[in-house]
Amino acid sequence: MTLRFPARVDRLVRRLPPLPLTIRLALSHVAVLVVALMAMSVAADTFDVFDRRGLVGRPGHVDFDPLVGSALTVGATAALVLSLVFSRFLLRPLRRVRAATHRLADGHYGDVLDVPREPGLAALVEDVNRLAAALADTERRRARLVSEIAHEMRTPITILSGQIEGIADGIFAPDDAMFASLTDDLARLRRLADDLSSLSLVEESAFTLHPAPTDVTALAQATAERLRPQFDDSQVALHVTPGPQVTALLDPGRITQVLVNLLGNALVACDPGGWVSVTVHTDPDPTPHVEIRVEDTGIGITDHDLARIFARFERIEHPGRPAPAGGSGIGLTIARGIARAHGGDINVASLGLGRGATFTVRLPLRQTQSA
Repeated sequence: MTLRFPARVDRLVRRLPPLPLTIRLALSHVAVLVVALMAMSVAADTFDVFDRRGLVGRPGHVDFDPLVGSALTVGATAALVLSLVFSRFLLRPLRRVRAATHRLADGHYGDVLDVPREPGLAALVEDVNRLAAALADTERRRARLVSEIAHEMRTPITILSGQIEGIADGIFAPDDAMFASLTDDLARLRRLADDLSSLSLVEESAFTLHPAPTDVTALAQATAERLRPQFDDSQVALHVTPGPQVTALLDPGRITQVLVNLLGNALVACDPGGWVSVTVHTDPDPTPHVEIRVEDTGIGITDHDLARIFARFERIEHPGRPAPAGGSGIGLTIARGIARAHGGDINVASLGLGRGATFTVRLPLRQTQSA
């Protein structure tokens, strides 16, 4: 019976009509008072504290004195009135929080609630304020994204429009150089569209992967060699550390996309004379996984930027060194989304400005490693 009693009470409570929180608090106060008065009366009868005006009766049969009944009635009524009054004061901070959430839903992110003294309510209000700040930051980055995407699209579209009109008017000759320029501008628009499409997949966790047993070491080396001419043109050394064959079940196209992004960012971060290294190794702790590490001697990352570098639409700018032109600020967001779709992740570490950075791609080993 003791095991069934809570379940029966729970079913009984569920059958009750929904009541406002104020009424529920008031009824709980009254119930506590009634139980306390009855317990005091029973205790008084047990220890024979009341003379003959308390509780009288035989063992197993309890009769309430009229004075006790009157006391219970008056006490319950007073408790109900007072509990209703005090419940309004207790619920006032919750009503403010509710009003704040309605303002957040309407897009008013700048309203900050005063933190009450009660620890429980204070934690709730701080969470709401933190949510408002996060939504305001997201809205700021979204507005900046729309502006930057419009700018990114406007430039190639304007060039394409001018070139096509020039060809139609006979101003420009439709030669190979002109068609090459048109192709470059179209490719720029295509890359932007592909980035936005990939971001949408990341946000919806809807990446379609085509996993296959892949030699991760060979994949990293091939990707680095494909980008080596760009490093040579920028006078940045690219070191690929030879390693044993590491076979994992992954989508080689998507992981190549991740490495291209990381190597491209490392190249942009380095000045002439710097270097970028790529290494691959396995680690059994905590579960068997492979790590692809991209390390550079570039401008580094501050602690503040480390916390937000993977946020969408964020482009880290340094004094005297603007963010790279043409960047959408979503490359690292997409790269981390690809890694997490594989069951892995990407982490970053840096000792500070001017001291380089290290990006580590961790991917689970779901395929038997061969030497």
